[in-house]
Amino acid sequence: MQLQKWVSDTQSMVTGNQGHRLRSKLQNALWSLFRYAIVIGICFIILYPIIRKISVAVMDKQDIYNPTIFLIPQHFTWENIKIAVKVLDYFPTLGNTLLFVTITMLLSTMSCALAGYGFARFDFPGKNILFSLAVLTILIPANTLMVPMYLHFRSFDFLGLIHLLTGKDGVNLINTYWPTTISALTANGIKAGLFIYIFRQFFRNLPKEIEESALIDGAGGFKTFFRIMLPNAVPPLVTVLLFSFVWQYNDSFYTSLYMSQMNLMPTMIASISANANTVIQSMLPGGYDPNVKIDPNYIAMIVDTGILLVITPLIVLYMFVQRYFVESVERSGIVG
Repeated sequence: MQLQKWVSDTQSMVTGNQGHRLRSKLQNALWSLFRYAIVIGICFIILYPIIRKISVAVMDKQDIYNPTIFLIPQHFTWENIKIAVKVLDYFPTLGNTLLFVTITMLLSTMSCALAGYGFARFDFPGKNILFSLAVLTILIPANTLMVPMYLHFRSFDFLGLIHLLTGKDGVNLINTYWPTTISALTANGIKAGLFIYIFRQFFRNLPKEIEESALIDGAGGFKTFFRIMLPNAVPPLVTVLLFSFVWQYNDSFYTSLYMSQMNLMPTMIASISANANTVIQSMLPGGYDPNVKIDPNYIAMIVDTGILLVITPLIVLYMFVQRYFVESVERSGIVG
């Protein structure tokens, strides 16, 4: 009797363990399926606009009113891309924009790194208040500062020196690269408060013994920063460089405020609809005729194609630096 009871208990235990493992596998499979569904849904929401613009870029205008077409056109053409390239004056504008954005990115990164290092390592009166004000700039809407900033650079005068030397009220820097360059050089550029915060958090976590050793060897503050601290700050440098590049490249507010007449991508995108209408009319057999009405849906196709061309450099950049960007964000002070 005891042997039969032991065998029965053993069989029940084995059956129970198998049922538990089966339920565990089923739960894991359902959870994995749920996660895949969430990830696929999010990816579709993010990628659908880009996929839509790619479809429009290669779609012939005769497919506009075909209700059976969804994403995959029946008639492929490169004409939309050619027109968009002509409307945007694409390659000269892209080269000019990339040069401007790269210079601004480097100046902003260097100035914010210096400011962040100063807040992290030096003690001076009002340090915490100034740092709080620097971070507070992230929360202030740019529209509230539009008028004073415009007036400041329209009559720019550094400490009254221009008025003292020339007798003029200031120098008009509007429609030049100087407003954005000066802002980046003085750690007042786009999202500079966030960049200062990132560098400050990173430098605070570095051991002070590194600086003490450099000071013993006779290095001053700037030499310690450039020779010791900055080479160790690769993660925040990569993070800030990428953020600064993307935000400056996409910026339309400050570009339209300071450089509305400059040959830059944001200014070209702002007028792409009107320019597309002019270019398409000039390509008509009879030449430009303002009385001819161009199909607005076809104009919208050219606009979407132009936007795709503008964001293409950012997509290519992301494909190459995505891994380094994720690693730098994980190791930088953005999570500190």
